[in-house]
Formats: sequence, structure tokens, C-alpha cells
Amino acid sequence: MADIVPLRSVPDAAVESLLDHAFGTDRFGRTAYRLRKGTQPIAELSFAMTDEDGGLLGSIQCWPVMLARDGGACDPLVMLGPVAVEPAAQQGGIGKTLMRATLAAWEAGNFPPLMMIGDPEYYGRFFGFSADDTSEWVIDGPVERRRLLALAQPGHSVPRFGRIVPRPA
Repeated sequence: MADIVPLRSVPDAAVESLLDHAFGTDRFGRTAYRLRKGTQPIAELSFAMTDEDGGLLGSIQCWPVMLARDGGACDPLVMLGPVAVEPAAQQGGIGKTLMRATLAAWEAGNFPPLMMIGDPEYYGRFFGFSADDTSEWVIDGPVERRRLLALAQPGHSVPRFGRIVPRPA
């Protein structure tokens, strides 16, 4: 039996080991990692899945970022990712389960729009993410534009212009 637990209840070393297994030890050079540098995950939106022995099967993290516009105005965003699953446990629905847990917490709270760098076919089909509103976003670092995705709460919109930067805590 697997359990969804707050990510903060899992040792940092276990999370880092999982991320190494899932994405490689060279992951820190990626654009998403540079955007998260110096910030802390949003505890209410970050989860882990553990097995019956407490072993870490997967994790999902969310981070505070913002869309900074000319003139100093900013729109807060939540950067979703990474979604990591232990390679031996992939294809078992762990990632989808973690995504659903985060989306449920996000929908229940007063959180700004989500953004992520991810596969639009997967995250669009299963979770409603889209690149429709991100074409005017500026992001420092390489990224395939079609993979820059966003999702707003029902009845709200995604800000359309600005540069994605870390949001101070």
C-alpha cells in the first residue's frame, strides 16, 4: 500500500537521491532548476509517495516564481515540477497520482496560476495545461516554447506577458 505524504516529511537526502535516479546528476544546469535556485518548495503543494516500508517512490514539488513586467509590476505564479518517479516504479500511475494530489491542493487553496516546463501532449491531455497563453513569456535559459505550459484556476486567466523569475519568499 502506497501513501501520499507531505514532501517535508521525507528526508531531503531521499528526495535528492530520487531526483538523481529520475533525471540524472546533471539536472542542475536545466532552465527549470535555475529558476528555482534560492527558493523553497511550497509545502502545501509538494508531496511524496512512499511504499509500505516508507521507501520513496515519487515526489512532486511546486515553487514560487513570478512573471515580472516592465515598470515593476509582477504576477505571482507557481512553478510545478519536478515530478519524479523511481525508475523501477515508472508506468504504475505514481506520477499521475502525485499530480492529482497537487492539483487538488492547488484548487482548494488561494494559489496563483501554475506554470511548468513539460510535455504538452501529456500534461494537456491529462491535466489541462496549455501553451496558449505563454507565447509572450520570456524565460532565461533554453526551453522549447511549446513546452512552456500554464494552467489557471477556473474563472481566472493566465498572465500573458513578462519574464519568469524566482519569487522571493
